[in-house]
Amino acid sequence: MTSETPQSFNFNFQDKIEYPQEGILSKVLLKDKNCQYTLFCLAENTEISEHTSTRNATVNVVAGSGILTLEGEDIPLKPGVFVFMKANAPHALKAEENLAFLLTLSENS
Repeated sequence: MTSETPQSFNFNFQDKIEYPQEGILSKVLLKDKNCQYTLFCLAENTEISEHTSTRNATVNVVAGSGILTLEGEDIPLKPGVFVFMKANAPHALKAEENLAFLLTLSENS
């Protein structure tokens, strides 16, 4: 769903999770001029190599487990974990089992 003026809505994350056989499946849940909310579903043992983003980001883990390496620090990912990443912070990720998280990208103020 994308919109310049989004309508209010709600859903259960469990209903949106869909793990691929391998790799990554991402679903943009909402995008406006300030933020983008994307549900990422990674198959077990999927890795995302180190990269950066020009926007601030948060990761909210919904299901599964993995390791986020953020600026050289390993952060265990499990349901309930919240991570803030400042713009241009180097980070990488490995799903130790099927992993689902909400990634929110916001404007760098």
